[in-house]
Amino acid sequence: MAIQQFSEQELLRRESMKQLRELGIEPYPAPLYPVNATAASIAEQYKPEENNLQDVCIAGRIMSRRIMGAASFMELQDETGRIQVYVKRDEICPGEDKTMYNTVFKKLLDIGDIIGIKGFAFITQTGQLSVHAKELTVLSKSLKVLPIVKTDADGTVHDGFADPELRYRQRYVDLIVNPQVKDVFVKRSKIIATMREYFNAAGCLEVETPILQSIPGGATARPFITHHNALDIPLYMRIANELYLKRLIVGGFPGVYEFAKDFRNEGMDKTHNPEFTCMEIYVAYKDYIWMMEFVEKMLEKVSTAVNGTTKVTIAGNEVDFKAPYRRIGILDAIKEYAGVDVAGMGVDELRGVCKKLNVEITPSMGVGKLIDAIFGEYCEKNFVQPTFVIDYPVEMSPLTKRHRSNPALTERFELFVCGKELANAYSELNDPVDQLERFEDQAKLKAGGDDEAMFIDYDFVRALEYGMPPTSGLGMGIDRLTMFMTGQTTIQDVLFFPQMRPEKTVRKEEAES
Repeated sequence: MAIQQFSEQELLRRESMKQLRELGIEPYPAPLYPVNATAASIAEQYKPEENNLQDVCIAGRIMSRRIMGAASFMELQDETGRIQVYVKRDEICPGEDKTMYNTVFKKLLDIGDIIGIKGFAFITQTGQLSVHAKELTVLSKSLKVLPIVKTDADGTVHDGFADPELRYRQRYVDLIVNPQVKDVFVKRSKIIATMREYFNAAGCLEVETPILQSIPGGATARPFITHHNALDIPLYMRIANELYLKRLIVGGFPGVYEFAKDFRNEGMDKTHNPEFTCMEIYVAYKDYIWMMEFVEKMLEKVSTAVNGTTKVTIAGNEVDFKAPYRRIGILDAIKEYAGVDVAGMGVDELRGVCKKLNVEITPSMGVGKLIDAIFGEYCEKNFVQPTFVIDYPVEMSPLTKRHRSNPALTERFELFVCGKELANAYSELNDPVDQLERFEDQAKLKAGGDDEAMFIDYDFVRALEYGMPPTSGLGMGIDRLTMFMTGQTTIQDVLFFPQMRPEKTVRKEEAES
C-alpha cells in the first residue's frame, strides 16, 4: 500500500502554522466570529453616494493575493461569491508593531486560508468594489495546497480541478474551486422544497419508514444484507419504501409521502448509484390517470421554480416539462419501435422474438423481464420529451391493480425523459388474494435464479386483508430528476459524495500508528 508523503509546500504550510502559534496567534481559534455581511450582500447593498456599509465584518477563504509593499490586495471567497479586500499595513497594524502585516499577512498566510476581515466598503480608483480592512483575524490555516483555477478574458479555464475521480473523492475541494458546482446542489434543494410544498398543499403528510427491513419489498432489485446483533437476525437495507407507506394508507391516512434513501446492490454507471434518493407518494381514492395529471403539474411547477421556465436543455436536447405529456401503451410502443406485436406471448415465443431482435437475455428471465428487455433496447431511447408509457402486462407489475378493461394488463405508468425512466406509478393493487398470488409467482422466479424477484411479505398481505382503499402511488428518483433539471449528464454530478472504490494511499502518520 502506497504511503502519502507531504509535499514541500505542505511542509512549509505546517511550518507556518507552527510560527503562528509561536507568535501567539491560534490558527484554529474557537471564539464566534461576528460575520454581518457577505460578498453578495455588499455588492447588492453598497451605494457609494450614501457612503454606507462602513462597518462590515466578513469571513472567507483567500483565493488570490497581490503583495505590494505596505499595501496589498486579495480576493476573499465566501458562500455567496468573491470580493476584493484592500489591506494596508498601517491600518491593520496601528502603532509600531507591524508583525500582523509584515510577518503574518505577507509570509504566513497562504491561498486557501480562512480569515475574517472587519472594515468598510469602498470603490477603488479602478472602479472595483472592495472592502478596506481595518482588522484581520486568522480563522483557519489551510495545510493543503488549493488548486488554482484561472479563467482568462475569453472565459477559458486553465489549470482547472476537472478530473472526475478527484472531484468526486474530494468534493470539498471541488466546491471551493468550482463554485458553479454549488449551484447544482442549491437547485437540488429547491427541487425538493418545491415538491414538499406541492404535496403539502394537496393534503399529504410527510412520514418516515424503516431503512432496515426484515423483508426487502416494494421493488424487484438485489438488496444489501446486514446483521442485527441484538436480535441475531439478518436485515436488509430497503430497496423501496412502498409497502410501509401503503400500510399507512390502510391505517387511515389519506395521503403520505417520503423522501427516502434506498439501497440496491446492483451496477453503477452514469445514471445509477447503489445509494439513491427516491420520493414515493400514495394518495387514497385516486388512480393512475389522476396521478399522471398530478405529476405533470408538479414537474411543470418544479421546472419553473428552479429554472424560471418549463424548458430545460438536457444532453443537447431542449425538453419541455409543460403539461400535458404524451401517453402510449408499452405494447403499442414495442409494436411501433420494434415492429413486433408481443401481446399475449408466452416465455418461449418471447425468447424467439428476443433472439430475432438480438436482445440480450438470460435463462432466468420470465415474461415480464423479456418484454422489459425488448422495450429497453428498442423503445426507451425514443422518448426524449416527457412521455407516459402505460398499461404494463401483469407479469411486469406484481404490486399493481389489474387494468379495468383488460385483466392481462395493469394500471401502471412509467415516465420517461431523454430515454431514461424518471417515475413509476400504479393504481395500487389492494386485493389481498391477488397480491398473495403475485408474490408467490415472484417466489417461483426467485427459486428459478432471479435474485431480483420479490420476497413474500405476509404482513403486508395481512394489512391488505384489513382493507386498503383504492389508491394511486408514485415513485420518482430525485437524483435523476436533479440531473434533468440542472442539465447534468452523470448522477455523480448531483450527489455530494457518490460511491467510489476506496483510495489506495494512506497518510504516513496512519501507517506508523
